[in-house]
Amino acid sequence: MFVETKSLKQTNRMDTSWFEKLKPHAELLAALFSGLLISIGWVLENQQIIPVAVAVYLAAYVIGGYAKAKEGIEETIANRELNVEMLMIFAAIGSAAIGYWIEGAILIFIFSLSGALETYTMNKSNNEISALMELQPEEALRVRNGSEERIPVSQLLVGDVIVIKPGERVPSDGKIIEGQTSLDEAAITGESIPVSKSLHDEVFAGTVNVRGTIMVEITKPNSETLFQKIIQLVQTAQSEKSPSQQFIERFEGPYVKTVLVAVGLMMFVPHFAFGWSWTETFYRAMILLVVASPCALVASIMPATLSAISNGARKGILLKGGVHLENLGQLRAIAFDKTGTLTKGTPEVTDVIVRDGMTKEELLTYVVSIEKYSNHPLASAIVRHASTCMNDQLKPVNMEDVAGFGVSAYLNGISWKIGKADFVGKVEAEQFKGGVATRLAEEGKTIVFARDEQGIAGVIALKDQVRKDTLAAIQQLQKAGIRTIMLTGDSEKTAAAIAKESGIDTYVAECLPETKVDEMKKLKQAYGTVAMVGDGINDAPALATASVGIAMGEGTDVALETADVVLMKNHLPRIAEAIQLSKKMNRIVKQNIVFSIVVILALIASNFMQFLHLPMGVIGHEGSTILVILNGLRLLR
Repeated sequence: MFVETKSLKQTNRMDTSWFEKLKPHAELLAALFSGLLISIGWVLENQQIIPVAVAVYLAAYVIGGYAKAKEGIEETIANRELNVEMLMIFAAIGSAAIGYWIEGAILIFIFSLSGALETYTMNKSNNEISALMELQPEEALRVRNGSEERIPVSQLLVGDVIVIKPGERVPSDGKIIEGQTSLDEAAITGESIPVSKSLHDEVFAGTVNVRGTIMVEITKPNSETLFQKIIQLVQTAQSEKSPSQQFIERFEGPYVKTVLVAVGLMMFVPHFAFGWSWTETFYRAMILLVVASPCALVASIMPATLSAISNGARKGILLKGGVHLENLGQLRAIAFDKTGTLTKGTPEVTDVIVRDGMTKEELLTYVVSIEKYSNHPLASAIVRHASTCMNDQLKPVNMEDVAGFGVSAYLNGISWKIGKADFVGKVEAEQFKGGVATRLAEEGKTIVFARDEQGIAGVIALKDQVRKDTLAAIQQLQKAGIRTIMLTGDSEKTAAAIAKESGIDTYVAECLPETKVDEMKKLKQAYGTVAMVGDGINDAPALATASVGIAMGEGTDVALETADVVLMKNHLPRIAEAIQLSKKMNRIVKQNIVFSIVVILALIASNFMQFLHLPMGVIGHEGSTILVILNGLRLLR
């Protein structure tokens, strides 16, 4: 008995699984089955088995038209506005009423097929989210009070410590507190090469632990992970409509009413005005009802937009809506923040120059022995650069950190000062090695001087390096006729050097957050549609002011939430790709709209000239709908 019950449960699960697999394709299957019934009805009609043929056609009507009829009636009741679906219902009923059963059935079949294609487009877009969701594990191995336990990821709290073994996916964002490994971050950044991670490095939910076992401290709630933000961004993009789509939807209601009025007049006016028979008059009215319906026009935009958004998501370009994608193709100017956008965002040592009689290694040994106790970003950069020169035997004494100037300390009884020129002796610093510091400063570098009791011992130059792909990204934009501007809070010299190195057209230095907003307003007045690219909290106001705000994926939460587009991999050339994708989408949408209108006008004119028959009207009208949907689906490639 137990075995039989277990077997029955397994069968039920298999049946449910089978049903769930078929569910997304239900609309397409209904359309195809409707088409099969039409073929059977046509054979029966040719065999003069008319009653059975009519019954089969009725079945084709119900099976093929149920989904669209239900959708049309529900929307009409909810919005109190007639729609395209209602026109199709009326046209199919009208065709049957005058004895054109097969034409009405074909109309329902092609209309349901075009609806199935639209559903396919939406499902394709939703699959991007489903694929992402499947990457996040459901459980995590938490360590608490020396014991391990498997818990649902939803129960993880900030501060919890989890163990991630080789081959497992990271369940939530955190930082490594023990161990080192390589992580496959392709799901988040698109980068195919695993990234090495060690102590204190960040790890992201959805990435794969390739090599070593690591212990990670959770730093964000599960709902706020970078992974969840990606899913939310894609979902938002699907629900937000472009201006073109909104216009078409506003246009649909009045247009449907106009068509119904025209059809009502068509049922009587030609009989009295042109002497048409009542049969011909009603027949032509039914054809008008079919061919004047704006199905193709309504389907011109949404499939193309959803396809383009899905395409962008696969490439790490997350768009928060069709309106932003549409605007990208109209950009005439783009403003960039410097730090973390055009540059890496962290200073790196570029030059070490020492006085005669001292080696670079000696200088760095002394400097690092002091700077390792400072938390200043420049000190951290110097320590990272010269970590091999560290000498644990050298301990600084009487160390003093002078805010805004530098640090002083004694090493082996010798007094050292490390910092700005004013701190170590301005005149001597400027004259060191023939004024080398001035030349380095003109290259946009930050200068740190080191002085001992004999005078200036050396100069260390640091610079926030321009990203490797920045120059290529700027050149691509300029080739597309888009003007590039850098807005930075840095000094004039630094701004000029970075602008020259990155190929930016122009720049504005010493910008405060409000200055960036003012500059964005000026750019909008001068160029119309403009974008802002940034990553920091100080960029958020400018991102909100721009026609399109673009945030770097590794930027602050505020920047990510404010922006309209997110570059998940911080890959600047993706901006040019997004613009090209937008232009292609806008081009396809225009093609669809023009084609739809031309087909509608041609069919209406042919009907009035009395040489268009209902079957050809059905095929011409619904065929054009399928064509515009297929044209939009090209953007999935």
